[in-house]
Amino acid sequence: MNAGLAEPTTRAGHTIYRKRRTKLISHELLRDEGILTLTPIGRLESDDFATLARVVDAYVSEEGALTGVMIYAESFPGWEDFGALISHFKFVKNNQGDIGKVAAVTDGQFLSIMPKIIDHFVSADVRHFDYGDREAALEWLRSDLAHNPA
Repeated sequence: MNAGLAEPTTRAGHTIYRKRRTKLISHELLRDEGILTLTPIGRLESDDFATLARVVDAYVSEEGALTGVMIYAESFPGWEDFGALISHFKFVKNNQGDIGKVAAVTDGQFLSIMPKIIDHFVSADVRHFDYGDREAALEWLRSDLAHNPA
């Protein structure tokens, strides 16, 4: 079951499921590694979180917890409205136990301070990386895979 995902592709030995695009957030699931990359491309809407919840729920029901999530955004675009903010909080609350690590890869001030704030509310290990350090963030997300192969 691919939860509405496009057919898988393989790149550098990794199976990748791509969602064509939710309205304002693009995502890519590195299924073999259990890493979900999120790229906000506009002000976030409630529907974005409903779509992401389906992706995460499908993966968790088939494979177990995600190794990690990477939020990759030069800056944070914000929420379309208060309902979208509430949907974001619900997504985090409902999925925080299913995600091992979160990498905030950004130069934007809001997302760069996120690890310090969110660390009080979630069990995941959350770290900030500069926007140009995407590969370092991926390596950090993958770091436990060598010790805990699937």
